[in-house]
Amino acid sequence: MIYPIVAYGHSVLRKECDEINEGEDVSILIEDMFQTMYAAKGVGLAAPQIGKSIRLFVVDATPFSEEEPENKIEKIDFNKLKSLKKVFINPIIESQSGEKWPFSEGCLSIPGIREDVIRESEIKISYFNQDWEFKEEIFKGVGARIIQHEYDHIEGVLFTDYLNPLKKRLLKRKFTDISKGKVDVDYRMKFLK
Repeated sequence: MIYPIVAYGHSVLRKECDEINEGEDVSILIEDMFQTMYAAKGVGLAAPQIGKSIRLFVVDATPFSEEEPENKIEKIDFNKLKSLKKVFINPIIESQSGEKWPFSEGCLSIPGIREDVIRESEIKISYFNQDWEFKEEIFKGVGARIIQHEYDHIEGVLFTDYLNPLKKRLLKRKFTDISKGKVDVDYRMKFLK
């Protein structure tokens, strides 16, 4: 099932999400989240973006690994991104380290806006996978960035929160338009009424 993506302005995007009971069967929801993400041409999707306030997100960085060589961006290890298809249940970012670097981020819940966000280049994260196996891993570069972006969603944080106040004021009208459904997207969205 492909869910509509919840648009900027909806309260679910601002809530710290609840943990999922260990062992709970979320396999159908995970499959639906991957289908929803692919339908919207995303590389990550958090449960709040489909209206579910639970600590779950999925990522598949394969589209980054298919970049044309002339478009290669420093800090991207394209070979590692090919294998970055993962499910994160009840994740905790244990540490963030490394060089801080800017990268133009966007969000399926905030279509049409891309802005540079500065993040650390390395994270250590603990989580359960789709089989409820406990994992602790280190991710670097764009993989770390994608995970940090999705992790922010389950904490009630949006990438726009990292922008300076002037930039936020300049984008205010666009934010309002998105929340009211005045945006052109090629995937289903759920807007404020």
